[in-house]
Amino acid sequence: MSKTAESTKAKASPTTERAELGRPMMGSEILVEALEREGVEAIFAYPGGASMELHQALTKSKRIRTILPRHEQGGSFAAEGYARATGRAGVCMATSGPGATNLATAIADAYMDSIPLVAVTGQVPQAMIGKGGFQETDFFGMTLPIVKHSYLITNIADIPRIVKEAFHIAQTGRPGPVVIDFPKNIQQQTAQPIWPKEVHLRGYPPPKTADDIVLNEIIGLIEKAERPVLYVGGGIISGNASEELRKFAEAAQIPVTTTIMGCGAFPETHPLSLRWLGMHGAAYANWAVSGEFKSRAKPSDPLEKIADGADLLLAFGVRFDDRVTGKVEKFCETGTIVHIDIDPSEHNKNRRVQLAVESDILFALKRLNGMVSERPIQKKFLAWHQQIEAWKAKAPLGYRVTDEVMKSQHMKDHLAGKSSEVILPQMVVEMLYELTKGEAILTTGVGQHQMWAGQYYKFKFPRQLLTSAGLGAMGFGYPAAVGAKVARPDKQVIDIDGDGSFLMNIQELATAHIEKIAAKAIILNNQHLGMVVQWEDRFYAGNRGHTYLGDPENMKQIYPDFIAMAKSFNVPCERVMYRSDLRAAMQRMLDSDQPYVLDVVTPYTEHVLPFIPAGKSVAEMIY
Repeated sequence: MSKTAESTKAKASPTTERAELGRPMMGSEILVEALEREGVEAIFAYPGGASMELHQALTKSKRIRTILPRHEQGGSFAAEGYARATGRAGVCMATSGPGATNLATAIADAYMDSIPLVAVTGQVPQAMIGKGGFQETDFFGMTLPIVKHSYLITNIADIPRIVKEAFHIAQTGRPGPVVIDFPKNIQQQTAQPIWPKEVHLRGYPPPKTADDIVLNEIIGLIEKAERPVLYVGGGIISGNASEELRKFAEAAQIPVTTTIMGCGAFPETHPLSLRWLGMHGAAYANWAVSGEFKSRAKPSDPLEKIADGADLLLAFGVRFDDRVTGKVEKFCETGTIVHIDIDPSEHNKNRRVQLAVESDILFALKRLNGMVSERPIQKKFLAWHQQIEAWKAKAPLGYRVTDEVMKSQHMKDHLAGKSSEVILPQMVVEMLYELTKGEAILTTGVGQHQMWAGQYYKFKFPRQLLTSAGLGAMGFGYPAAVGAKVARPDKQVIDIDGDGSFLMNIQELATAHIEKIAAKAIILNNQHLGMVVQWEDRFYAGNRGHTYLGDPENMKQIYPDFIAMAKSFNVPCERVMYRSDLRAAMQRMLDSDQPYVLDVVTPYTEHVLPFIPAGKSVAEMIY
């Protein structure tokens, strides 16, 4: 067929357009241009034998910034940080075999938290697939349970379509990760690409929208209620519905509590905010949902409810995960529950509800706001607001230097018994909130520091707290901060981390320095795996099951030496031992235009409170 005939045939298709006629492109070059056409600004990519062709093509791109992480997991967490900070798909890339498998944790993390991610992996040549070739793994098969969709490219002509579909799937509906596995021989082939204009996927329709009948029913339930609560999650943020949520809550005068993933979906400084709920959430948020119980003198004493919780729970963009519900059948046990979610598979999966609505949440909230505007809700729920204010006064978030801290080896070894110089982890986060005026983007590792970051920093806007919630992946914090800073260079981006979590991907300090990415880190360094220690103290009589991270032969030493390690990466770092030095050191960190590490030494005896033990109900909450 002549070039003219080929061109006419391509133009005859209503869903495709011809690329510029010119030299044939290699498969690797087609992929890079396809990424450019999707608006990709940055890719976090570590090269290897099966992905070298892709890296060669990336060197010629004038639109995509290729950032070299120092570990594939670091690169994939950085891509997640970029995605969480923007709402657009983050992109990471690795070679076949061990390079690809090092991406698996971040892919699972993105799947659990509904984060758009496109992971490109090199693969051995097609002729070698299934033969146990060097650095071969069936990454397509390995990742099936943890992706929204996956592709193994078998034809060079499919590359433009596959990339366009991958980004569409990752970013629409309930977001999630997509894998593109790319054999090396196809990277090296040449073809004339045909670029599709739009995506048509059978079995993947646009999200449903709630009809007015069911939304009017929700308005009717609100008008009948005495104690309504809005319980909202990450779906509000991924659905870009935060502003509509605020309007709805204010118009209906309904208190709002969020999940960890929903932090910032509703301003935590707002009078209607209950902050976040669950295992380590605010006591008053948990009481507002499930009621308050009298403390038991003995475990055998019968429970006595002294105040009722919500009689109407509006669960919008949430999945009723176990860290929120505790003993699920006791969660809002006597209330009517309305669940609006874009994914119908979440309806009645963890908690039976009275009204399940499949809908795009932005559409539902806009329509609800229109209905409330046309027919304002007359109730003001004054008695309910008074009860909530009483709960807030009874159990505010707080901390103090306890007897356990005063008796600890930390006091003897480092503070000479001076209680005024103790730095509690909560103090650090509070001071950061004050110095940044609540405007910073925070990432976290996983553990106690993660909970304190959520408790003592009041989040005002969406995509402000970036944390590994559902999977709870240690090592997430600093690489995610690198990715978030690439996405938002205009913002202070600070990783609140623990010494255990930070050490897992400390090599990304090199990435930050070489790439001039001014992501900061505050290490709440207690020399232990703090959250596991807390559970050991509560449930295992304080018996330590390999949770001490220091040097047992020199326990006075702060180990490892993060100052020396950061220095080896040419990254500024300072250690803070005394409370009187904290403010000035934190200000120096914030004023720096470089990546910066602040190593803050804290006692390991501190516990995160409130605390609802796993599988227990609000009645067993420790606060």
